[in-house]
Amino acid sequence: MIPADLLLYAYRSGAFPMAAPDGEISWFSPDPRALIPIDDRFHIPHGLARTLKKNLFEIRINTAFECVMSACAERDETWIDDNILSSYLNLHHLGHAHSVETWQDGKLVGGLYGVALGGAFFGESMYHKVTDASKVALHALVIRMRERCFTLLDTQWTTSHLRTFGTYQISRAKYLKLLRAALAAKCSFA
Repeated sequence: MIPADLLLYAYRSGAFPMAAPDGEISWFSPDPRALIPIDDRFHIPHGLARTLKKNLFEIRINTAFECVMSACAERDETWIDDNILSSYLNLHHLGHAHSVETWQDGKLVGGLYGVALGGAFFGESMYHKVTDASKVALHALVIRMRERCFTLLDTQWTTSHLRTFGTYQISRAKYLKLLRAALAAKCSFA
């Protein structure tokens, strides 16, 4: 297991771990870095807007953290091995790692997890078993961050999927400056 103080130090320094297929833990600090805007630049795609109007999902916070992480790891290629899982479960128990979950008819059908420090949330992974469940979780995350005065939603790298929400890239130097300011904020995610 990665010690919690090392993980937290890494996040505060702009780095994060990923497990390789051989079990090695590698540390990354991408340049450029991808962020999702949490202000009015956060884009809600038309399909998601229709889904949100239908109110198909119940949102819960931190009620099934381990289940969300395990579901995120159920892919052909994953960086979430047992070491990563136990490390983030430990962070969750310490109050630093959180899950945003989408439930439907009493069943967990999607969600995301990440780490919150100060006014920054470091998104780690998301999954869905029902169409739009992970997107609804992301929308709920952004709303929660706005309500609690968070300023930085880090997605590490950008993907075509994340671009649909307005994800943009900045240099590592600019990211570290924004990160320092976000870490100084007194925000509470839970």
